[in-house]
Amino acid sequence: MDLFASLQEKIKGKNIRIVFPEGTEPRIIGAAVRLNAEGILTPILLGAPAAVEAAAKKAGFTLGSIQILDPDNYAGYEGLVDAFVERRKGKNTKEQGEKMLRDPNYFGTMLVYTDQADGMVSGAVHSTGDTVRPALQIIKTRPGVSRTSGAFIMQRGRDAERYIFADCAINIDPSAQELAEIAVDSAETAKLFDIEPHVAMLSFSTKGSAKAPQVDKVAEATKIAHELAPELSLDGELQFDAAFVPSVAHQKAPDSTVAGEATVFIFPDLQSGNIGYKIAQRFGHFEAIGPILQGLNKPVSDLSRGSNEEDVYKLAIITAAQTLNHH
Repeated sequence: MDLFASLQEKIKGKNIRIVFPEGTEPRIIGAAVRLNAEGILTPILLGAPAAVEAAAKKAGFTLGSIQILDPDNYAGYEGLVDAFVERRKGKNTKEQGEKMLRDPNYFGTMLVYTDQADGMVSGAVHSTGDTVRPALQIIKTRPGVSRTSGAFIMQRGRDAERYIFADCAINIDPSAQELAEIAVDSAETAKLFDIEPHVAMLSFSTKGSAKAPQVDKVAEATKIAHELAPELSLDGELQFDAAFVPSVAHQKAPDSTVAGEATVFIFPDLQSGNIGYKIAQRFGHFEAIGPILQGLNKPVSDLSRGSNEEDVYKLAIITAAQTLNHH
């Protein structure tokens, strides 16, 4: 079954509310109209109603019943500011809060934090930092998770060959502890997208075939991940071919239960993760869906600024599905 068809089945009728801070952006409006019309989720657009309506009209969309919230004229604004100041525990004054929540990303994040929305999708116009910073400051990471990470669903073909690659978006040089947390989080993400998690901790070495501090880090991360989630099918350190190709696995790591069967690939650093997913995308003709932010208390998703309406539509569905892990 197509990934998005199966996700839609999971989220339909659950009235999951997703806030879109970039309410005057045509790509966002188009996706919101479609999601609303198909009854998949409940979109909330941020912006001055007249400006949002004008942008919709110009792009040829009818908003119908879609909710528009204006940060500059919002009845509950003071309450949001107070909740923000309390959450920041002395790091921001009330005056700063008043100003900061005029930023639609901060305002949208506060709606998620105060349960007026279930998740947020931004980044069509804003940078990753502008989208993710408010989430880290307000929603914060789940207990036991020190850093957020960015996973990609890599899928190809009609029979939906599907894998998870992480972290390909956020942590430049994660420690062994962080790498272990990323592995456990990525296994959870895999389950959400109907992928049976078999996690490979990737390296340029397989089971001690090379010696280097970079290899030690992955070996250590493997040990920590086993402590964090003993039930998880996870092994390392493994080279990509040993993780993926059964015949190579048989030669290089005959005793491994994951080698040759891996479905979740954890890269040792951002450099290799970013290069790796782009090679799979361009050489292997995989569709790369993401980055999906993992590790937050509630889901916030960051679009690429080059994304189109279809990307927005799909990422909103993924974000809504992620809320099911948070209830």
